[in-house]
Amino acid sequence: MPSFSVLTTPHFDRLFKTLVKRHPDLLDRFDEALQILKTDPYNRSHAHHIKKREGIRPGEGQYRLTLRRWRFRYDLYGQEVALHYCGLRREDTYR
Repeated sequence: MPSFSVLTTPHFDRLFKTLVKRHPDLLDRFDEALQILKTDPYNRSHAHHIKKREGIRPGEGQYRLTLRRWRFRYDLYGQEVALHYCGLRREDTYR
C-alpha cells in the first residue's frame, strides 16, 4: 500500500495549538488521524469516516475525516496530504 506524507498548513498549526490547550484528547485523535491519512486518505478501504466535500476547491479542504467529535479537513496532492483545518463539532450542531 502506498504511503502518503502528511503536511500541515500554518492555519492548521494555529488552530491545533489553540485547541489542544483546552482539549488534551485532541492529541490522541490527531495521532489516529495521521495513521489513517498516511495509509488511506482516499478511504478506499471504506473503514473510515471520510467524505469528499461537494463544491470545495483545492486548498480549502476537499476531504473531511471525522474522528468522534473531531473534524479534520485536508486536500490531496499526489502522495501528499495537506491538513488545513481541525475543529470540534459542537454537541448542538444537529439540534
